[in-house]
Amino acid sequence: MGTDLHELLRSLRVWDPEVTSLPSFDPTTAPADPLALFTTWFAEAVAAGQREPHTMSLATSDADGDPDVRIVMLHGADEEGWSFATHATSRKGTHLAARPYAALAFYWPALGRQIRLRGPVTTAPATDSQSDLHARSTGALAAALTGRQSQVLGSLDELADESQSAWERAQHEPNAPVPTWTLYRLSPDEVEFFQGDERRRHVRLKYGREGGGWARELLWP
Repeated sequence: MGTDLHELLRSLRVWDPEVTSLPSFDPTTAPADPLALFTTWFAEAVAAGQREPHTMSLATSDADGDPDVRIVMLHGADEEGWSFATHATSRKGTHLAARPYAALAFYWPALGRQIRLRGPVTTAPATDSQSDLHARSTGALAAALTGRQSQVLGSLDELADESQSAWERAQHEPNAPVPTWTLYRLSPDEVEFFQGDERRRHVRLKYGREGGGWARELLWP
């Protein structure tokens, strides 16, 4: 049975006021630092039952400037930046080595909210990277030990064999080192908070670095 993609797309509705109630956002009450507002919004997304609120889009570009984007997991956010991790030898890692600048985007449809950040990316010390990895689950360590991320895979059987060996090692050696595992920190130049509105009167508040602090301005939706 065929599917008409265009017909399916036309049938979808976003934030229909008859069935949707989104929170309001008064930008005049926003804190001076975007990290504080991010922390509040993140907690509200969790409370609203948003699934996997810690997943985010990561956009990078290669040495030629060609862009790429994928979903990764937030590992933390503090005064040093928003953190994520990957192998330095992966596509993400080689992109960041060539062009250490990236963008992040969170989308929480349960609240009609988006947060976008962009800025330079630095690598954390190796000790921090390994501590980050070993604080995660056995499965995360096994995946990291499997390695060769972004390389060509010969077959799913090959993956199954490597993964089984990695799981066994992770279970018996929970502090096994993975030298290529790297914790990255994006220190944003800009952070934008977007609150959707059923009547399409969306509120966009942008923070931009200015001197030692942040300047705030509203954007047209």
